[in-house]
Amino acid sequence: MTAAPIAIATSQLRKDFGRHCVLRGIDLAIPVGQCVALTGANGAGKTTLLRCLAALIRPTSGEVLWWGRPVRDESQRRLIGMVAHESRTYPHLTLRENLLFAARMCDVPHPADRVDWLLREVGLADRAGWRPREISRGLQQRLALARALVHQPPVLLLDEPFSGLDAAGSQWLCDTLRPLCQRGRTVCFTSHDPLITAQLADVVYELQSGRLHGVERRWTSLPTDAARRAA
Repeated sequence: MTAAPIAIATSQLRKDFGRHCVLRGIDLAIPVGQCVALTGANGAGKTTLLRCLAALIRPTSGEVLWWGRPVRDESQRRLIGMVAHESRTYPHLTLRENLLFAARMCDVPHPADRVDWLLREVGLADRAGWRPREISRGLQQRLALARALVHQPPVLLLDEPFSGLDAAGSQWLCDTLRPLCQRGRTVCFTSHDPLITAQLADVVYELQSGRLHGVERRWTSLPTDAARRAA
């Protein structure tokens, strides 16, 4: 059986902020089509690692490779879609206008059609004329995911995408991400929730003291409501 090609890899990745070392010699290889979860305590470096993977910040030493090549130009960045802590939206634009702007920046063919389809997919079609500040945190996460997917990138990087979501919102996001993984998209996300990581991730890593450790998964799916009541 032929091994899947590596979508994103790091080699001896180190990141310092001043005299503080956040990441220490990280070696990570994420094959195409794999879903990887990054866990760890607050301040462990999950966001820093994700931002390095996205080429948003430069490592102090070591390297990040996309499909075996270092990131050299802006066109390569279109291989990545990211949901970050910051909204990355323009408050004076409507939801539809925000997505249209992102689509045109990425030279998406037929941007209006793509945006209208995404708005329906994430359940925001009836709020397309609203502005980001007028929707809830959960709906803002839907908008962020639509923005990350607007150019159909082969890799998705998501920083705490379940943060601030209620149970229904978390289930919606799981149900949305799972088919993307099954269709071969490469996904890497950070999370504090062991049940969610076990449900979605093929591989789970934990950051401790700047180093990456594998984690054995104990769940294969989220408990049902009946199981929660019985517990």
